[in-house]
Amino acid sequence: MRFKTALALGATAAALLAGAATAQAQISGDAVKIGLLTDMTGAYSDVAGPGAIAAAKLAIDDMGGKVAGKPIVLLTADHQNKADIAANKAREWADTEKVDVFAELVTTSVALAVNEIAKTNNKISLISGTASSRITNQDCFKGGIHWTYDTYAMAIGTGSAVVQEGGKSWYFLTADYAFGQNLQDDVSKVVKASGGTVVGSVKHPFPASDFSSFLLQAQASKANVIGLANAGADTINAIKAAKEFGIVEAGQRLAGLLVFISDIHSLGLETAKGLNLTTGFYWDFDDKTRAWSKRFFEKTGKMPTMVQAGVYSSLMHYFKAVEATGTDDTDTVVAKMKETKVDDFFARNGRIREDGRMVHDMYLAQVKSPADSKAPWDYYKILRTIPAEEAFLPIADSQCPLVKK
Repeated sequence: MRFKTALALGATAAALLAGAATAQAQISGDAVKIGLLTDMTGAYSDVAGPGAIAAAKLAIDDMGGKVAGKPIVLLTADHQNKADIAANKAREWADTEKVDVFAELVTTSVALAVNEIAKTNNKISLISGTASSRITNQDCFKGGIHWTYDTYAMAIGTGSAVVQEGGKSWYFLTADYAFGQNLQDDVSKVVKASGGTVVGSVKHPFPASDFSSFLLQAQASKANVIGLANAGADTINAIKAAKEFGIVEAGQRLAGLLVFISDIHSLGLETAKGLNLTTGFYWDFDDKTRAWSKRFFEKTGKMPTMVQAGVYSSLMHYFKAVEATGTDDTDTVVAKMKETKVDDFFARNGRIREDGRMVHDMYLAQVKSPADSKAPWDYYKILRTIPAEEAFLPIADSQCPLVKK
């Protein structure tokens, strides 16, 4: 009996050890690898760039550098806002580095190119910086998760607010690539649905430094509102040029359709005061946002944009799913991420839908005047919360093939 018991115990121990070994082996390549592609020096470098990398490193630090007992490896590269550079780097990382996740991906053309690599190689894309709503609409795929905001949310927030305040006729200055056109289209739909009209538009190169001719066309249109369907340095340069031309003083108003706190910091409150904008995150919203943003500031000397906060939030949600499942298998991890609510310093009422859209509350904000600002980076007055289900494209209207009709 003792001999049989010993054999049974030995067999049980061997089974447990084998099970443990199998669980350990479920992390491919003995490491969880993140490939973060961002704009390090161009038009969107303040929006994402070095700050996005800092946010990713904070997330890795908060996991103790490991997940499911395996090290987390962060690879970074500057895509220079060029789809071919991004695609080549993503392909290299997929083939030779065996990355599990592509992260950040500011610039719509970049995200669309990298997503094709992710789809082909069954990888995950955690998209924070990209704006276009097509990412989780007609161009959705199984591993694509769009985290922070999109053009639909910007339209619902800023577009509708400006029309309600009397901005009935619109003329657009639009960045000449997929993002700009997508933003113009989404805002145009909201403007028209709200009783407004679109009188015209003009496309400008991306990036652009001289907005003189484009603003003169917008001025000549006599539209109530000049909608800036651009972002980053383009938005900053357009607003500065509009001030030099005295456009607002002459009776037209500007609508920054995608504005970040980094833009306000560059413009200054005297230039930006009164501007309405929509954001997915504000550092001074509550105790949770202030606590995390203080840590980010200590690393970077700046308060985070919503993109940078979104990078941290999306990676932490991914890491927790890997930890919970004990694997970096794409299908298993995506399923876990979608079944787990997102509730952190970044997201309120957050969840990932079947189309990959992470829906969460958004905020309509107004830029404070210098007199109303009480401290450095005290830039926004939150006008209202836009509930998660209102802020993003209804799932019933989605063209995503993953959505069951």
